[in-house]
Amino acid sequence: MSELRTERLVLRDWRASDLAPWAALNADPEVREYFPGVLTREESEASAARFQADLDRRGWGWWAVETAAAGEFIGFAGLDPVEDGMPFTGVEAGWRLARPAWGHGYATEAARAVLGHAFGELGLAQVLAVTAATNARSRAVMRRLGMTRDPAEDFDDPSVPEGPLRRSVVYRLRRPAQAG
Repeated sequence: MSELRTERLVLRDWRASDLAPWAALNADPEVREYFPGVLTREESEASAARFQADLDRRGWGWWAVETAAAGEFIGFAGLDPVEDGMPFTGVEAGWRLARPAWGHGYATEAARAVLGHAFGELGLAQVLAVTAATNARSRAVMRRLGMTRDPAEDFDDPSVPEGPLRRSVVYRLRRPAQAG
């Protein structure tokens, strides 16, 4: 198991105790504003099981995120290979937090840990992040991380139904040059 730690967060394996708050997060229409819809409890539980299976198999993926001080589950962050059918390939970084965790810098902090792991332990040359073009909050996190967007890479996500959420943007970050 690969656990990542920051000053305020722990990115770790999924636990049974995460399932109820994970389902609540995914049932929140505001959290899921830039997705085609909310998830059922069963869909959330199935996603957590898939995420843990990937962590068990690869040693990296979508980690559960909790606060270090209180041990409170607040969402997920991690890395995953880009799905087939997308107009690009690579490894994507992402995050999703419960609304009470918004506005504290947790998404940026967790994503920095994820990127450090991607470039350090995994030796990736580049990581990307994708979001709906209208998702200003996630785009702001991407910019804070130093990721950049090439508008020529904007695309209509084939996994999203026709509508305002389909147009997506891609941000990228290359591995920093090694000093010395």
